[in-house]
Amino acid sequence: MADSARAARLAKRISSIVASAIGTEIKDPRLAHVTITDARVTNDLHDATIFYTVMGESIDAEPDYDAAAAGLAKATGILRSKVGAGTGVRFTPTLTFALDTVPDAARQMEELVARARANDELVARQAATATPAGEADPYRSRDDEPGDEDGSPE
Repeated sequence: MADSARAARLAKRISSIVASAIGTEIKDPRLAHVTITDARVTNDLHDATIFYTVMGESIDAEPDYDAAAAGLAKATGILRSKVGAGTGVRFTPTLTFALDTVPDAARQMEELVARARANDELVARQAATATPAGEADPYRSRDDEPGDEDGSPE
């Protein structure tokens, strides 16, 4: 078994090889908006999982995840041969592509934080104009106690 440092170096190299091949050598239009974000290699160096994201054709367009997955599945053999030629390891790892969910989760967290900030601002505006319920001074004072003029109970 290889150590985890070697697996991490190989994962980084595989990520750059696959990203370069998708950008320059593979002409599948389904892969035009695919970005390789990360790669993980098992410690035995036999399996590599490559994480990718898909952007829409424009800012408003929804990404086509299914088409990108189909394009990557079709190009897996070519990409594996490129990885084998570019890494120089004895056994070329099996490539598995997985959609990276980190950007979507980060966007969702940003939306939740923005919503919480908006709620905080609303509460702060309401608190600025709020008045206390009841009297201005809700606590008893010595003047309110029954008894003599000097405040002592008989």
